[in-house]
Amino acid sequence: MGSLMKDIIKKKKFLFFFGIAFLIVIIDQITKIIAPNVVQNTGAAFGLFKDSTMFLIGFAIAVVIVILYFYKKIPRKYSILTYVSLIFGGTIGNLIDRVAFGFVRDFIDLRVWPAFNIADAAVTIGVIGLIVYLIWKK
Repeated sequence: MGSLMKDIIKKKKFLFFFGIAFLIVIIDQITKIIAPNVVQNTGAAFGLFKDSTMFLIGFAIAVVIVILYFYKKIPRKYSILTYVSLIFGGTIGNLIDRVAFGFVRDFIDLRVWPAFNIADAAVTIGVIGLIVYLIWKK
């Protein structure tokens, strides 16, 4: 494959991956701003690690670094790129909250599930998608 084709494929992968992640961060932050009722979540999912903001910031930074480190090794399959970019964008969305406010702003409350936000949904969909893909692949 020619050098030009490789460059085009790299640019498509870059734009697809970081475009999805960027959209997740933007949509997450905008919805948190316009949401009428916001719950301050100092922990992680399901109330785990309550009041562990510094640990959760460190964990989120580690996730971001690991994804960036392995970015070149992510296959150019749109499903995998989508799942990892959802995790990446969702992690950054909640990291912004933790750094700026010391907590995550949750506003989606289904009453039968703990309150969550767009970033949480993106991470959850990304993780479940990767797990299903890896199980299905075998």
